[in-house]
Amino acid sequence: MRQTIASAKLGDDVFAEDPCVNKLEQKAALMMGMERGLLVPSGTMGNLVSILVHCQRGTEIILGDKAHTFVYEAGGISAFGGIHSRQLTNQTDGTIDIDEIKSAIRMDNDHFPKTSAITLENTHNLCNGSPLSPDYIKDVAQIARDNDMKLHIDGARIFNAAVALDVDVKDLVADSDSITFCLSKGLAAPIGSVICGSEKFIYHARRTRKALGGGMRQAGIIASAGLYSLDNMLDQIHEDHKNAKRLAAGIDDIDGLSINKKNIKSNILYFDIEKGGNRGEELARQTKNIEIYPFEIALDNTRFFESRPGRFRLV
Repeated sequence: MRQTIASAKLGDDVFAEDPCVNKLEQKAALMMGMERGLLVPSGTMGNLVSILVHCQRGTEIILGDKAHTFVYEAGGISAFGGIHSRQLTNQTDGTIDIDEIKSAIRMDNDHFPKTSAITLENTHNLCNGSPLSPDYIKDVAQIARDNDMKLHIDGARIFNAAVALDVDVKDLVADSDSITFCLSKGLAAPIGSVICGSEKFIYHARRTRKALGGGMRQAGIIASAGLYSLDNMLDQIHEDHKNAKRLAAGIDDIDGLSINKKNIKSNILYFDIEKGGNRGEELARQTKNIEIYPFEIALDNTRFFESRPGRFRLV
């Protein structure tokens, strides 16, 4: 990948003249079954740009209470777009109850913000990396269409969802109006995400990206890594999923730790410290020399993320 980056042919992407960026955007759109793609520096910017295009200031978007857009993106949709968020409960599998979505849509009344969009996350980070099925997405998309709303997919790990469900990635986005996916999550690129949607949507998304400071000059150094990832790393995703299950089996054997192995659907797992169990350095000491065939977990290259007291995430 580093050799690919070093040898990338560059141009000025602010003027749409970078050949690597153009190729990446075209390839991404083709893979998603959409008309156009747009490179952005991060998934957070991708979601923000998409929602700003779909929603006017003072309107409302429906999303899950555990959605990355709501929890981890610094309130950008309200800070930059004046967009009100309507949070509904995420089920353990990452879905939102269909009837709750229908009930949350505002009536056409001057007292209420207009419900303009829905966003779904696939796979769902805080819901054990659970994939959302094509049938579920289709049902939500139908609700959106019936109510003159847009559906945006936060597909940071959309390829993980496709592998977990054994479906073509196109099947997971066919009914949506836009999709953002990351090149760095599970695909090994150092930076970058791609938004995909219609020609008209990407026209407005490109202008919004510029306003947010996302226009980049010789962005081919980013795009070339993304192209390498899409050409070479997709076949490795199933190995990540297998490794997550192996890791879960090893954690399950450690006294004081609790994990539900049935929840491991992709490359994300959560485990808990049982009451009276060990924490901090003791946890690190225990895991350092646990061998999970055929790998050994080393403290230096394992990241423990404490999502709440006593609960850890591994990706």
